[in-house]
Amino acid sequence: MEVANKWKDYKILDMADGQKLEQWGNVILSRPDPQIIWKNKSFPAKWKQINATYHRSKTGGGSWEYNKKMPDKWQIKYKNLTFNIKPMGFKHTGLFPEQAVNWDWMIDKIKLEKREIKVLNLFAYTGGATVACLSAGASCCHVDSSKGMVAWAKENVASSGLSKKPVRYIVDDVQKFVKREIKRGNKYDAIIMDPPSYGRGANGEIWQFEDNLYNLVELCMQVLSKNPLFFLINSYTTGISSTVLANILNLTIAKKYKGKVTSGEIGLPMENSKLILPCGIYSRWENKN
Repeated sequence: MEVANKWKDYKILDMADGQKLEQWGNVILSRPDPQIIWKNKSFPAKWKQINATYHRSKTGGGSWEYNKKMPDKWQIKYKNLTFNIKPMGFKHTGLFPEQAVNWDWMIDKIKLEKREIKVLNLFAYTGGATVACLSAGASCCHVDSSKGMVAWAKENVASSGLSKKPVRYIVDDVQKFVKREIKRGNKYDAIIMDPPSYGRGANGEIWQFEDNLYNLVELCMQVLSKNPLFFLINSYTTGISSTVLANILNLTIAKKYKGKVTSGEIGLPMENSKLILPCGIYSRWENKN
C-alpha cells in the first residue's frame, strides 16, 4: 500500500465505529467510512473537538450536524499546492487527501522529462491531479461532466497560483469528449482517470464502471502520443481489485507501448498510531524511458 504521509494541513486524528475524525487545517470533521468496522476509539478526548459531523440517513444520503462555529469554506496546502475545502452533500469536502501519493508520482514523472507533456485528466472532479500536473510544468485538459466541479477546479488552480499555465476546462461526458478528440487528431502524453462506480454525463449519459471502463481505456489509446509518459487509473468502486485495473492496462496500453504496469492500494495514516485507513486502488502504466 502507498500511504499519503507527507501532509501537514490534513491528518486523521482517530477512527472508530464507522467514523473517521479528521483535521482539515483548523477544522475538525467526523465523516463516515465503511472500512472502519472496529468499535474502540484510540483517543476519546479528541472527539469532543468536532466542528461538524456527517450523519448517514437510513433512507439514503445524509446531512451535516454543526457542533461548533466554522467557516463555510477554507483552504489547505499540500506542499506548494493549495486547495479550497467545504462540506458538501454526501459527506464530501471537495478533496481526497490520499490522492497525494498519485500527485507526487505524477509530478516526479513529469519533471524528469525534458519535453512538454500534455495531460488529459478524465472524471477530473475538483482538479487535484490537474493542479499537480500544472505545477510540474505540464499542460492539462480537465474534463468532468459537472459544471460545479469544473468551476471548483478553476478555483483550486487559481489558489495555487497556476491560472496562467496552459489548461483547458471541459464540461462534457468523458466518452463523447474522447471520441471528438480522436476525430480532431489531438494527442496526449499522459492520461489520468478516476471513474465513478456509477454516474451520468452532462446530457444524462449513463456510466457503469464494470460495463464501460475497458472500452474507455481502449478508446483512450487512440489519443495517446507516440511516446506516452504514463496512464493512471484510480478507483473507489467497491469489490474491484487493483489487479483488475492492472489486467486492463496489460491487455491494452502495455500491448502497444513498452513500459511497466504496477497496481495497489492507497491509504492514509492515523496520527500517533500504527493504523492505516485503506482509501482506494490504482494501477499505473509508465514508460521505460
